[in-house]
Amino acid sequence: MNFMASKQPENSLLGPEADSQRTLYPYVTGTSVVALKYKDGILMAADMGGSYGSTLRYKSVERIKPIGKHSLLGASGEISDFQEILRYLDELILYDNMWDDGNSLGPKEVHNYLTRVMYNRRNKFNPLWNSLVLGGVKNGQKYLGTVSMIGVNFEDNHVATGFGNHLARPILRQEWHENLSYEDGVRLLEKCMRVLLYRDRSAINKLQIAKITEEGTTISQPYSLKTYWEFSAFANPAQGAVGTW
Repeated sequence: MNFMASKQPENSLLGPEADSQRTLYPYVTGTSVVALKYKDGILMAADMGGSYGSTLRYKSVERIKPIGKHSLLGASGEISDFQEILRYLDELILYDNMWDDGNSLGPKEVHNYLTRVMYNRRNKFNPLWNSLVLGGVKNGQKYLGTVSMIGVNFEDNHVATGFGNHLARPILRQEWHENLSYEDGVRLLEKCMRVLLYRDRSAINKLQIAKITEEGTTISQPYSLKTYWEFSAFANPAQGAVGTW
């Protein structure tokens, strides 16, 4: 019998339809994540919108998750890819716990792992379509970093993804300081999220703020911000702008 000559039917799982696929465009996406260091730990904020293209399809998507004992992860971008990343991290934390050696992965180790995962998938031309923010506290050391879908990463005292990079970071650069209290940190994040709500069409007025300290992680219940939409610039955004229609 000539096994080499056998041909798989066109609808077989081993046929042409089974060729590997790539995410060419994200489908359900979340917008900005904003995070900062404050005097006791890390604060992180994200809204709960999930956009299907330009349609705000889902309004209860949690995009901030605790990772292990010392870390907090927030994600912009494709929600299904974020779920895949969470699965990777569940396996990583489980494997670490299996050693039962009294040690556990800190935020720096988790961030380094994520940079390798994102860069590896980018090199396979099959990226995970997310921008990630990873913060945490271990042994009194605060850590905050970010990584893009192609593996570009850095640490800073405050970070943001998506439109937050353009609209929230300038506010953070101006108002953040090292001895920020919890209350002042929350107010600063709310100010950033309010600006994003005004200017980012994908943002919604339903957000969560998470805190991580040496004592553990707390993620707030969803809530809305007070807004004011009667600014004259909102009524006539083209007024005074040269060259607009």
